[in-house]
Amino acid sequence: MGLLGGVHCFGMCGGIVSAVSVRPAGASLGAQLSYNAGRLLSYSAAGAIAGAFGAIGMGSSPVVPAQIVLFVVANALVILLGLHIAGWGTLVLRLEAVGAALWRRIAPLGRRFLPADTPSKALALGALWGWLPCGLVYSALALSLLAATPLRGALVMFAFGLGTLPNLLAAGLLAQRIRPALRRAWVRMLAGTLIVMLGLVGFARIPGLTESIQNGLACIG
Repeated sequence: MGLLGGVHCFGMCGGIVSAVSVRPAGASLGAQLSYNAGRLLSYSAAGAIAGAFGAIGMGSSPVVPAQIVLFVVANALVILLGLHIAGWGTLVLRLEAVGAALWRRIAPLGRRFLPADTPSKALALGALWGWLPCGLVYSALALSLLAATPLRGALVMFAFGLGTLPNLLAAGLLAQRIRPALRRAWVRMLAGTLIVMLGLVGFARIPGLTESIQNGLACIG
């Protein structure tokens, strides 16, 4: 999901990762890695928080119905995300309003770390940028809710962040070369269609989900 959502990542974060390329002669791989390490730390922290809320939800209602509801919501968001990336809808973008208030407080702090001319500045900037309101990230967080423990929620978001890593490294190091390709309609449609298929596969598992949960199988495994 993180990898296929790369065309969205490129548009949302391409500017900031380009700004992290601080060397006059070209992009700095060290700065890019530091920036992305900070971003993955924030994603993992958000996943741990989501997983904790998921655990609370499981504790306050029967486990099987709660997991099925979370499973349906998570896969519905994945499908909406795929439709958006393919250019067939913008409903998932409404999720970004959820984090807008928090982002207004965090965003000004990023100016303290520009130019990101040291690994520590790039790391701090990435950690802040990890809280940017993003429909793609929020769709992944829905899966962290389903994980229903802080550790597994953090691992879900860490895995998602690793999936986004190739695209954002490319955005920082090869922005001018790959931007035209990622803007092509067929590339976005292909990536979006594959993400929609991931969500549909999830829905196809629903009839046997109750038995899987009762047998102790992980819903998101």
